[in-house]
Amino acid sequence: MTTRRDIILGAGSAALVLTAGAAGATPQEAAAAIQAFIGGKPAAKGNISIDLPEIAENGNTVPLAITVDSPMTADDHVTEVLVVAEANPLPRLAIFHLGPMAGRAEVATRIRLAATENVTVVAKTSKGAVIMAQKPVKVTIGGCGG
Repeated sequence: MTTRRDIILGAGSAALVLTAGAAGATPQEAAAAIQAFIGGKPAAKGNISIDLPEIAENGNTVPLAITVDSPMTADDHVTEVLVVAEANPLPRLAIFHLGPMAGRAEVATRIRLAATENVTVVAKTSKGAVIMAQKPVKVTIGGCGG
């Protein structure tokens, strides 16, 4: 007969096994995520503003705001924005899809960072251009790794 205690202990053991393999990604895995996103096109340094604290006291909820300098017209607008953190277990944090009706190429969210790491933002435009910017963040406690 299975007891409540057996079920709880089994679930706890399964959770421990799942989180034990959640080590941070390598910079090469982050670069591979970026290459998969841009499809081999060259990425240039662009007018991307990344509003991210230099020091995050808690890696669990780090505020992030991104602004891409774009006219956001029907002919010339940002179509996608990728956010990558190179030390997270899964480096690809978010993809935002935009169109000319957005008016401005701005997005904001909160992200979870595992450790002190670089956050890279890559934007694709309707004209086929790819632009990129990067910002380092020092995480003092918390985060994906605990």
